[in-house]
Amino acid sequence: MTQKNLIIAFGGVSPEHEVSVLTAMQVFAALEETTYQLIPLYITKSGHWLGGDALKDLSNYKDLNKLEAECIPVSFSKNEMGITQLTEQGKIGLFKKPISIPVYAVVCAFHGSEGENGAFQGICEQYNIPYTGSGVLASSVGMDKIKAKQLCEANHIPVTSSLDFYESDWDEHQDTIIQEAELLGFPLVVKPSSLGSSIGVKKVDSTAELIDAVEIAFRYDAHLLVEVAINPLMEINCSVLGTSENCRASVCEQPLGSTATLSFEDKYQSGGGAEKGMASADRVIPADISHELTDTIRSMAVHTFKTFDASGVARLDFLVNADTEEVYFNEINTIPGSFSFYLWEKSDLSFADLVKELIEIALQKHQAKNGRIRSYETNLLSEKAAKGIKGLKGTK
Repeated sequence: MTQKNLIIAFGGVSPEHEVSVLTAMQVFAALEETTYQLIPLYITKSGHWLGGDALKDLSNYKDLNKLEAECIPVSFSKNEMGITQLTEQGKIGLFKKPISIPVYAVVCAFHGSEGENGAFQGICEQYNIPYTGSGVLASSVGMDKIKAKQLCEANHIPVTSSLDFYESDWDEHQDTIIQEAELLGFPLVVKPSSLGSSIGVKKVDSTAELIDAVEIAFRYDAHLLVEVAINPLMEINCSVLGTSENCRASVCEQPLGSTATLSFEDKYQSGGGAEKGMASADRVIPADISHELTDTIRSMAVHTFKTFDASGVARLDFLVNADTEEVYFNEINTIPGSFSFYLWEKSDLSFADLVKELIEIALQKHQAKNGRIRSYETNLLSEKAAKGIKGLKGTK
């Protein structure tokens, strides 16, 4: 493949759809001077896959209906050589063949839900395409706050006390759940299990506020997490880049919000405009904390990254008791907003170089995977075919 067709995949069926678009626009801008042929793959809020150059211009997203009408339905397919392509779909005229573009690699710029939870990564695995970021396992576990906490607990990574429950549990055992929450002690934080960007997250100081927050959070997810709020709270984040075998930590940051728990607005609609994505949030970089606490958090970030078997770039968010400096894992973002480039710029790595490194990691992982035996030659089916359907009875 002489031309390196780099697919930038973004959008998706997610409450963080718009944040994903912002990250993708930043990637297009960062790589426009490279030799890559940049191909957009936009997944709409209804799950349709679209392509077209109009998708590279942020101003076109002011009218999504118009933009979608101008774009071309696309999908992955295999050609006769077994090479994965991005192919036009829909009605094709008698003398026109659908355009197919061989895929060199995919930059995953999704945030939340189907794009970040391993589902899209599974499609890339099925088509044997190099893709940036973590694999299916780390992506899926990292997106589930409850499973992520359980994994950390099993590996001696400190987490806050909590309880979790499903919507059906709430319907049938609301009083019991409220009692268990009250035993944890207010203030508490209510979170949807599988969302990011603080969507649906609410700090509560009473039973009445707890009930309201739970009802709101169930609009986004059927599985909720209620955990003890650290007080006084200091949030410290750190990014990690590489693979579980070879990775490094960035400088730390201290996000600044209008509330003790950062909101979606704090993260994306402050400090210079939403068009900057996570780079617009107010923050102190490097975080104004001691060298000892910095070292502790950076070490814990690397350990957690490896525990999840993450790869590419991730952002690890920690909760710190400002008085005692006790550190607790909060969450891992396997595709952080804006790829956390603002942390790596302070670590002497530009956005363009960061994305290039993500692509190189993806290519190396892909090469290593394909260097292993991926099938097993056997005459099992021919033997079973000779015996017919009766020969399958009792077969495992």
